[in-house]
Amino acid sequence: MTTSTELEVAPLSGTQKAAILLVQVGQENAAKVLSHMRPAEIEELTAELLRLRSVSPDVAGKVLAEFHDMLVTPLRGGAGGLDFAQALLEGALGADGAAAVLGRVAESTYVAPFQFLHQADPQQILTFLSGEHPQVIALVVAHLRPDQASMILSGLDAEVQADIAYRIATMESTSSEYVRMVEDVVQRRTSTVLQAKDNTAVGGVQPLVEIINRADRGTERSILEGLEKVNPSLAEEIRGLMFVFEDITSLDDRAIQLVLRGVETTDLATALKGVKESVRDKILRNVSERARENLLDEIDMLGPVRMSAVEEAQSKIVQVIRGLEESGQIVLTRGGDDDFVS
Repeated sequence: MTTSTELEVAPLSGTQKAAILLVQVGQENAAKVLSHMRPAEIEELTAELLRLRSVSPDVAGKVLAEFHDMLVTPLRGGAGGLDFAQALLEGALGADGAAAVLGRVAESTYVAPFQFLHQADPQQILTFLSGEHPQVIALVVAHLRPDQASMILSGLDAEVQADIAYRIATMESTSSEYVRMVEDVVQRRTSTVLQAKDNTAVGGVQPLVEIINRADRGTERSILEGLEKVNPSLAEEIRGLMFVFEDITSLDDRAIQLVLRGVETTDLATALKGVKESVRDKILRNVSERARENLLDEIDMLGPVRMSAVEEAQSKIVQVIRGLEESGQIVLTRGGDDDFVS
């Protein structure tokens, strides 16, 4: 398995040549060179060193040929990378200066894992992933755009969908070394097919919710039913995040009125305690004048209410909304789509 990409013989920029030269002259000499440069130049070279994974002797020779006064340096291949850059900067700027430069450069040069798949056709990715271990599929899918990920999940068998969804939701963080290793393998194996920190945070419940929100209802139902069998509390947590009480403002007036018919006044009053004005106004605009007065009186009479009671009341109303959606009486807007609420 190849874990680095060797730099090919090709036209090089001045910064690339300088980075290769620094690798060739060794850390001590390179540190002396950097000590005479301006901060902006040091950062530019450091960024190039971090991108420089492997240099063939042929390329190194072509670069060194431009620096005749340094041809005595033994010709060898070399590698840049974080360790070389850090040691080089510490020699030139000291530990604190090196840390500051590396921190700034890391922010500007970081490339998210599996970035090369973000423009690929989801169907091609699905074809490649078919037959792979579920953990590999989950790792790749968790790094894709939500719209890509939902299409890939939709193309998997129902039992596999639930397994992948569970792995994504419980993945939390994965060793960046393992992520990059899998990325290198996937990139190498798909290069002719696709057109196209110490711990890297991937997966989790929220990314899965975003994926499901963009999937069709059949896929959503299949995933949630599968998760219900594996981990009921996780399935319920995801259901709760898919439509929160404040999202009621996205419903149109007719849908709001349908919802309110199935809600007790006490629950509605409790649910409206402490919510944003936009949420309260949305509800009050969809009840009669008399009902509005009664509701406001009910809210006032409740006095201070525990947050747990408010959340319980809001959850009841969300369940009513989901029930109306299940029966087809209302349609909830799906994230990223142009669906309507009727």
